Amino acid sequence: METQSYANHRQTVPLFHFILVPVLLLTVIGSLVNLYSSAGDHERLYSASLIAVLSISLLLVLFLCRIFALKAQDRAIRAEESLRHFVLTGKLPDPRLGIRQIIALRFAPDGEFVALARKAADEGMAPSAIKQAIKQWRSDTYRV
Repeated sequence: METQSYANHRQTVPLFHFILVPVLLLTVIGSLVNLYSSAGDHERLYSASLIAVLSISLLLVLFLCRIFALKAQDRAIRAEESLRHFVLTGKLPDPRLGIRQIIALRFAPDGEFVALARKAADEGMAPSAIKQAIKQWRSDTYRV
């Protein structure tokens, strides 16, 4: 496996990103076209509208499941990084650090973590700037 860095740390899940999402988008588009073409035919209108509602609902469920899983991962990362900061400094992280900043800090090794966390809080660094400031990347291959 290639060493993780800022340039390649984003993960894609081919089955999700390149197959499931496009298939569901095409299904929604097809169901809306079917609904539009059924507008004058009262026999087909109910089934066409039901298919459209179900396909839109399925697409929403797909994205909500993804958002909920990432939110749970964000909470776990925040807890892990808060514990790591406490172990290294004896203090909790600066409350000015936002969740996105804390998530970005997970890539910093212990030697850079405390100083970078302080700098991120003091300067209000963006997550991408935090990641780019890391000199020795610490891989995180578990987040999806």
